[in-house]
Amino acid sequence: MRLTKLEHAALVLEDSGDRLFIDPGKFTTPITEAHGALAVVITHEHDDHWTPGQLDRILEHSPDVRILGPAGVAAAAAGYPVETVTAGDSREIGPFRLRFFGGRHAVIHPSIPVIDNLGVLVNDALYYGGDAFSAPEGVAIEVLAAPAAAPWMKLSEAMDYVERVAPRRAFPTHEMLLSRAGKDLSNARLAWAAQQAGAEYLALEPGDTIDF
Repeated sequence: MRLTKLEHAALVLEDSGDRLFIDPGKFTTPITEAHGALAVVITHEHDDHWTPGQLDRILEHSPDVRILGPAGVAAAAAGYPVETVTAGDSREIGPFRLRFFGGRHAVIHPSIPVIDNLGVLVNDALYYGGDAFSAPEGVAIEVLAAPAAAPWMKLSEAMDYVERVAPRRAFPTHEMLLSRAGKDLSNARLAWAAQQAGAEYLALEPGDTIDF
């Protein structure tokens, strides 16, 4: 299975020509290469994680693609065929086994409502938590998508998260709000945390790939 990091929170996984997209939002370059897409996972309703335009482009190339997300996504994306999933659910879609965890977005500020958010574990190997630090318990994570910056987190929390999950490899996500200097700083801190956990840190940039 090959993972390609796209801009911000978006990822695409490929296996034998089949594709799975995760969180294609407004800070991600318009997706125009979406043939063979079997599923789109949207962790929550914020538009840096999905937009109608991104879904329309994926559907244009793969009209039978399945779209999965929590109830908040189904409500926000009314008119799209969103399959509602909750924490504890699992789905088998082609070569991709999806398991969902968490349930709630991290608190941004008391004035901002807390919304639905689900992390997704793909093939018991890749874990991406969306906008929360939830993670599956008792699972040896091969690859962790670690948030680099967001209004809902401190970098120290992301460092603790990497140490707690202790994956074999970790890479940054949710980083398009950072300058180049900010990305370098975040990468250095997350790499330190990965080292403490015995993990390899991969400072992936948009377009970079890893196989696992």
